[in-house]
Amino acid sequence: MEEHVPVLLHETIAFLDPHPGDFVIDGTVDGGGHAREILGRITTTGMLLGIDWDEALLAACKARLRGYQNAILVHGNYADLPEILRKVSAERGGQFARADGLLIDLGFSSEQLMASGRGFSFREEAKDEPLLMTYDDSRVPVCDLLRTLGETELANVIFELGGERMSRRIAKAIKERGRRQPIETSGELADAVRSAVPRGYERGRIDAATRTFQALRIYANGEMENLKSVLAALGEIMRPGGRVAIITFHSLEDRIVKTAFRDLAKSGAATLVTKKPVGPSREEVARNPRSRSAKVRAVQFV
Repeated sequence: MEEHVPVLLHETIAFLDPHPGDFVIDGTVDGGGHAREILGRITTTGMLLGIDWDEALLAACKARLRGYQNAILVHGNYADLPEILRKVSAERGGQFARADGLLIDLGFSSEQLMASGRGFSFREEAKDEPLLMTYDDSRVPVCDLLRTLGETELANVIFELGGERMSRRIAKAIKERGRRQPIETSGELADAVRSAVPRGYERGRIDAATRTFQALRIYANGEMENLKSVLAALGEIMRPGGRVAIITFHSLEDRIVKTAFRDLAKSGAATLVTKKPVGPSREEVARNPRSRSAKVRAVQFV
């Protein structure tokens, strides 16, 4: 399994500015790349709460961070952070009710892409994986969504959440393929998408299935709704002086974060640490091409 490469690591840590003794939450702990850096900054006098919705990723992260006694790793959804914090705090005598720092990385894990067994990838080696695309078994899998969504609704999902300009052609091809035989694997979905676009699509810069897979993953997991939920709850989560950094990979995600942070600043509840989103350096993009669309924004609570 390929280890997840944390994006915008130095920029994000600089904006969070963790100090010894701080309590910091990594709401999408993933492979533990950002978490390990945070743990080094807060030292043994601080505490890290790491959360992930994907139990397999969380188990791998626990193994990587096994040597850290001050890391609490919890299976859950960052949208439920107020509830998770109440539980963690109650278990520890009222400590850790609010955080000095919060990181949420909305990126998609390299580990999930390479070998999830859940159909996230359109790569050849994953073509026979069941088309689930969910982080948690409580969600409706994509193979079922493709049967229940109407063609127009499916096209709208692909356009709005994937930015796919050929969404209508792709939705039509998916529904026609599904009428002949239900689409059950990631390879079958990728084939349906590729059949709908012209040869040489996007001049070969990305696979024709990229944006459709992204859109369906976001939709199936309610990712936009989760983001809005945690942004609305930041006042419950953060201590005065606490900092929040959110890494986005999608223009719609970035717009939601931008609006929420701007509203917090206008109300006087927080100040903007970043006036504009900060992206990766050319060196980072060269090392990790998946970082090219990443942006980070940060605020500090008053």
